[in-house]
Amino acid sequence: MTDAARPPHAARPGTGLAAPILTLVVVALSMVGAFLGSRAVVGDPVNEVAGGWLGADATPIAPASTAFSIWSVIYAGLAGYAVWQLFPGQRADERHRRLRPWAAASAVLNALWLGVTQAGWLGLSVVVMLALLAVLIRIVLVLHATPRGGWVETVLVDGTFGLYLGWVSVATAANITSWLAASGADGLSGSVWVTVGVLVVLAAVFGALAGATRGRLAPALAAAWGMAWIAVARSTGQFESDVLVWTAGTVAAAVLLTAVAARLRRR
Repeated sequence: MTDAARPPHAARPGTGLAAPILTLVVVALSMVGAFLGSRAVVGDPVNEVAGGWLGADATPIAPASTAFSIWSVIYAGLAGYAVWQLFPGQRADERHRRLRPWAAASAVLNALWLGVTQAGWLGLSVVVMLALLAVLIRIVLVLHATPRGGWVETVLVDGTFGLYLGWVSVATAANITSWLAASGADGLSGSVWVTVGVLVVLAAVFGALAGATRGRLAPALAAAWGMAWIAVARSTGQFESDVLVWTAGTVAAAVLLTAVAARLRRR
């Protein structure tokens, strides 16, 4: 069988350990960098860097601090993926071959974002976050275009990177809003109705993603998680707003229901 006739998920003979090991090393080093950059050992908490503009009360779209516990799940999944792609059945698989460089890039960009924010470079952090978002979109499209290899891969690969994309999408909106507020656009970034508009746009984006990926649940779960904690954050504090509580809660439910509906249509 020629390469042209080979199914997209078929293994390519002769693939060695170099690429899988390199991916493992890059992901591991990036996770160590993220561990350090998140003030587990050195530096300041993320909600205190860059003048506090990334804190839970900095802007109306910032989620409550508990929302960030999702990183524990994402990091555990990334570690599992890095080991899983080393297994003989995955080394030469076309799906993993296409995924490895993007997965490594996502880990590096995440660590870079933490380093940039520790340095207080809020504008540059937006650029890095947008690059990370683009990489994660590419990853999910690759995963959608290539058949998965069983329930373990569904959890470790599709689940992990789906959660990653969903959370980073919400975090990107919060990051951009924080940068605008720090730049002096308080009237824009602090507006309740602008925030409502951003939440509606996020709902539309995840609706389109659900349709394009035929109802992948992991991105919707992470996005709904982030929006639910935005609702919690707006129930008290400087930007307390019943409008935002109800909007964020409604959008969270809508994102989940849209993904479920797309999944049911697929079946």
